[in-house]
Amino acid sequence: MVDNVSLSSFITGLTLGGSLIMAIGAQNAFVLRQGVRGEHVVAVVALCAVLDIALMAIGIGSADAVGGLHPRLLDAAAWGGAAMLGWYGLAAFRRACNPHALQADAAGGARSVRRVLAQTLGISLLNPHVYLDTVVLVGTIGARQAAGTQGAFLVGSGLASVLWFAALGLGARVVAPLFARPAAWRVLDAGIGVTMWWIALRLAQGSLGGGAAARSELAWAQ
Repeated sequence: MVDNVSLSSFITGLTLGGSLIMAIGAQNAFVLRQGVRGEHVVAVVALCAVLDIALMAIGIGSADAVGGLHPRLLDAAAWGGAAMLGWYGLAAFRRACNPHALQADAAGGARSVRRVLAQTLGISLLNPHVYLDTVVLVGTIGARQAAGTQGAFLVGSGLASVLWFAALGLGARVVAPLFARPAAWRVLDAGIGVTMWWIALRLAQGSLGGGAAARSELAWAQ
């Protein structure tokens, strides 16, 4: 049976991961394009999701290790994460006021799976924002979860990536007309902005796992 603390960490990871990954970007456009083309879609979706989960796991593990040695440093990183989420939320609201469509160019000849996966790696790993989102931001918030619930947080944030990429790639022919409508992105971005500000507020208040001190007390009590 899943306890309430683990469930809360799972939901936090799911909402944070979903909010971060839904912004319009080169990776999303590429996955949608592959879905429309019907070209190596499963491989592309799987690689994108695995990369996200691996980077988030690295971030959580690294931040947790640093927090164990220097708890105040993790608290400082949490404030930085709250500020970053606040900025991301503001950017989402600005996109909602000036929405754009996510277009997928389906033109071009057939390519080998090796070439497609190489391009997927490039688009995914050569973007510095992916490291800010997964390693720094998700890592910091994940490390601040209550002792023993970081795994639930990682499952939630990883599931958000899997569901999003699967929807874009495997359901491309269905969702492409929706994502081509600016009005749909207006609603989505407004929801993303609210979610990011809500998580930023909780992070600033120290309620996402209670911070390093609360985690130490919980571990001692157990």
